Amino acid sequence: MDNCLFCKIIAGDIPSTKVYEDAYCYAFRDINPQAPTHILVVPKDHVASIAEADKLSPEALCAVITAIGKIAAQEGLEKGFRVVSNCGPDACQSVPHLHFHILGGRQMADQMA
Repeated sequence: MDNCLFCKIIAGDIPSTKVYEDAYCYAFRDINPQAPTHILVVPKDHVASIAEADKLSPEALCAVITAIGKIAAQEGLEKGFRVVSNCGPDACQSVPHLHFHILGGRQMADQMA
């Protein structure tokens, strides 16, 4: 997608701090971290949100989910971490490209909202 921020990051047109990459997904540090560890994991194929996950191949979707566990281990988040995917404007999805936030490095709030 030509104007997608995350597609431009994946293509290397916009710099990022890469922490993981494979054939299906790319992960990088969030520029506005909400926790000591805050990493975004995005599929390389463009889909707007989790509501369109069925447009990804099963291999791509599996790779993204598997990458989350690998990245958490790589980052030393053995005490726990949170995974969030905002979907649509009411959820405050800021970039319309499916992405998962890995948040960790501290005790998370007991409530999600």
